[in-house]
Amino acid sequence: MMSDALSPQPMTPNAPPVQAGPAAGARIIAITSGKGGVGKTFVSANLAAALTRRGQRVLVLDADLGLANLDVVLNLHPKITLHDVFTGKARLDEAVIKAPGGFSVLLAGSGMVEYSRLTPEVRNQFLSVIQALTPQYDVVLLDTGAGISDVVLFSVSLASEVLIVATPEPTSLTDAYAAIKVLAMQQHRQHVRMVINQAARPGDGRAITSQLQQVLDRFVSTQSGRPVRLIHMGDIPADPSVRDAVMRRQLLLLNTPGCPAALAISQLANKIESALLTHAA
Repeated sequence: MMSDALSPQPMTPNAPPVQAGPAAGARIIAITSGKGGVGKTFVSANLAAALTRRGQRVLVLDADLGLANLDVVLNLHPKITLHDVFTGKARLDEAVIKAPGGFSVLLAGSGMVEYSRLTPEVRNQFLSVIQALTPQYDVVLLDTGAGISDVVLFSVSLASEVLIVATPEPTSLTDAYAAIKVLAMQQHRQHVRMVINQAARPGDGRAITSQLQQVLDRFVSTQSGRPVRLIHMGDIPADPSVRDAVMRRQLLLLNTPGCPAALAISQLANKIESALLTHAA
């Protein structure tokens, strides 16, 4: 249980900015997308379950502060949300709950217009939450909103790694390119990881990532002048089991663990663990 000293205090007018220190413990991974409806929250939840199976202590934080739906995907009915922590109605340890699959979640509220823009108070409270939680976990997955709003970009800025979720549709890829461009130019990201959801054929994601890389090489570079590098982390195939799990509000890895999409997410977890969680002795 977390001590009250680590719990964020209620928001106060003109609160001084909280400085983000180095994350002690958890590796923070932002899972984001340029466009909504590409399965970002589905990937976040099932990736968390797959990492938990590998012995990682995982927290999924719903960073889509105003339009949260992680609770829907996991069929959870929280009595306490991040909004209650921000307003001082509850302690942070009261808001962190266990999800199916064994990982922890911190859920946000839905329809909260006050979180549609990044105020100094929201920024400070969010930073305080992250700093309090990271020592307790091996991995923190930030399930961000879609697009390039200031709230989304701030959430992503807190992560050491970014995983972009996209689908093969032209609109999704166009918006993914726009998001990657902003991350490279504003946050000076030198590499961004990418997974293609609902891939029709094996190899589609690698080809799509290569095409995006060619466009980025031509038009986008970081402040240092280096092109941003896309790292293809795998494809999640189009699979009817996904829709069934979503409609049942169950984790795919619990509902049909042997289906092609579930196996692909397990492979993604292997790559995440190898690439991001291996620390030098």
